[in-house]
Amino acid sequence: QVQLVESGGGLVQAGDSLRLSCASSGFIFSNYGMGWFRQSPGKEREFVAGIRRDGGITYYADSVKGRFTISRDNARNTVYLQMNSLKPEDTAVYYCAANSARLSSTLRAEGTYEYWGQGTQVTVSS
Repeated sequence: QVQLVESGGGLVQAGDSLRLSCASSGFIFSNYGMGWFRQSPGKEREFVAGIRRDGGITYYADSVKGRFTISRDNARNTVYLQMNSLKPEDTAVYYCAANSARLSSTLRAEGTYEYWGQGTQVTVSS
């Protein structure tokens, strides 16, 4: 069955870095665009970053541009999110998701993702 398992979350201080990983199985990883989303208490889930199936195109939310980097390793069926210069407002549960749509512009749209992980908590203290 399809599985997306996030890891790498934790409690850090403002200015620190974290690297999230999402190990995927049960589908042809290289045929899917991948995305990271996050949800803070009392807020809707929001797009963070997306990457095309071949890694050739990436998208970022304005709030993380220049601080976060999404990457993927198709040989390992894994997508990563390197988060630098973390801020308290980055505190959230982070989810990875898989999107089979061919148009890379759909990577920003939560509704286009078919598969989701369970999430990993990231807490940034001030």
